[in-house]
Amino acid sequence: MRKFRLPVVIAAIAMALTFNVANAADVKKGKKVFKKCKACHTLKAGGKNKVGPNLHGVIDRKAGTAAGFKFSKAMKASGIVWDADMLDSYLTKPKKLVPKTKMAFAGLKKKSDRDNVIAYLKEATK
Repeated sequence: MRKFRLPVVIAAIAMALTFNVANAADVKKGKKVFKKCKACHTLKAGGKNKVGPNLHGVIDRKAGTAAGFKFSKAMKASGIVWDADMLDSYLTKPKKLVPKTKMAFAGLKKKSDRDNVIAYLKEATK
């Protein structure tokens, strides 16, 4: 029975690596998805807030703390820190994660769109 463990483990690792490469986020596609966000958000360092806050530096930032933007009480009290997983949850359906958020956007249904836009945010807001 021991003879078969190593090949099974190797096959499992190979499958996992193939899966991760096939599903890697695409920054260029994320830039296209972000066009849906541009009406309300900017990414430029020191850029102005629009209907939504400037998203420069959003990764690892505490929700409700972007300078100069008036956030909802719900967002300020959420305790959220914007990492990839939290952004994914929020972008799926914002009002589900933070009821009474001011964000009117319904969300991104496709996981690949969310992954791509998060990759773009990481790259564009370094």
